Amino acid sequence: MGKFWVIFVASISILLPFLCNSFSPETPTDRRVLVLLDDFAVKSSHSSYFNSLKLRGFDLDFKLADDPKIALQRYGQYLYDALILFCPSVERFGGSVDVAAIINFVDSGHDLIIAADVNASDLIREVATECGVDFDEDPSAMVIDHTGYAVSETEGDHTLIASDDFIKSDVIIGSKKIEAPVLFQGIGHSLNPVNSLVLKVLSASPSAYSANPLSKLSTPPLLTGSAISLVSVVQARNNARILITGSLSMISNRYFRSGVQKSGSSTKYEKSGNEQFLTELSKWIFHERGHLKAVNVKHHKVGETDEPALYRINDELEYSVEIYEWSGTSWEPYVTDDVQVQFYMMSPYVLKTLSNDKKGLYSASFKVPDVYGVFQFKVEYQKLGYTSLSLSKQIPVRPYRHNEYERFIPTAYPYYGAAFSTMAGFFIFSFVHLYNK
Repeated sequence: MGKFWVIFVASISILLPFLCNSFSPETPTDRRVLVLLDDFAVKSSHSSYFNSLKLRGFDLDFKLADDPKIALQRYGQYLYDALILFCPSVERFGGSVDVAAIINFVDSGHDLIIAADVNASDLIREVATECGVDFDEDPSAMVIDHTGYAVSETEGDHTLIASDDFIKSDVIIGSKKIEAPVLFQGIGHSLNPVNSLVLKVLSASPSAYSANPLSKLSTPPLLTGSAISLVSVVQARNNARILITGSLSMISNRYFRSGVQKSGSSTKYEKSGNEQFLTELSKWIFHERGHLKAVNVKHHKVGETDEPALYRINDELEYSVEIYEWSGTSWEPYVTDDVQVQFYMMSPYVLKTLSNDKKGLYSASFKVPDVYGVFQFKVEYQKLGYTSLSLSKQIPVRPYRHNEYERFIPTAYPYYGAAFSTMAGFFIFSFVHLYNK
């Protein structure tokens, strides 16, 4: 009995990483999420956000950020598919988690949410910098807007901002318009100009600036106007997604339920746009929207169905691929008119836009160029908010064999004529020369 128990425990230890790694390309939202907190009080103060994730099927594992037992992977396999950092003041992560481990986690294709605050530590700032954004270097700075602030009973210092400058992308923030402004109170950040993968999702107004609200300005602020990003996202080249915000409080129950009126506007909303904005944004971050897959890549000669081992120059061929988008519960046909295929060798010889049947099937027909060599069918699809598709299939193209050419080539008729006219002229010349007295 004891021997059987040892074998059972050893088997579970080996299989545990594979059982925990629940993410699957077939069901992108079936995943486990590690949530690191400064204090377990955040679990209740931000319960609305967490409950929306649980209702959509996510398994949240809450731990303190300095817990010595936390780990992202075991036996070389990741235990979680996404990481949420709601621990802006943590000075050092517990266990085996550090900045390098978090970056490797993202590099492995996993998703990340970072929520900083006024008391953001150097550690959180470093993680954000590695992801392509830079928080204001002044640790006491906050975003201030004297024209775009949220109206309240007390005048305040105008650090509670009501922003409605959203990114224009239905796939990222949803197709339903966010009517009410979003409340934000925290620190701003700028995007690294070298990193083209970072996008501003919620921007500050042109009148905003980042400074210490408790002191007078002695020098011009470094961050001003629309250059200040309040909420940013990153989609890495491996399709991992990152959300970065400088306000943990904007995700709280209080801000979700609070009414809002933007200064200069007579419209007062009973509820801010925070809940709708952040819930819709989380659907994109966790691949419930904008996640594409391509299947059944095929090519063959026109009139045939089997895929050949090679093509001959000037052959007529057909190329097809099926593309689907994950809707959160199932794969639905992805319908667009901007997917292109390249027939590529060093450079594209053919560039063709694929037509679709509204059911996910994309296809195109074209003639193989009059050039032989090793070609590739390539589909490189990149669109704002969608996971990128990179498809490639190699195929050789051969020239005509000696017995496959036409018996008489029309383009060679002038040469045929020249040869026969020369022969006829020589015959006539010889006849005249021999028989003329």
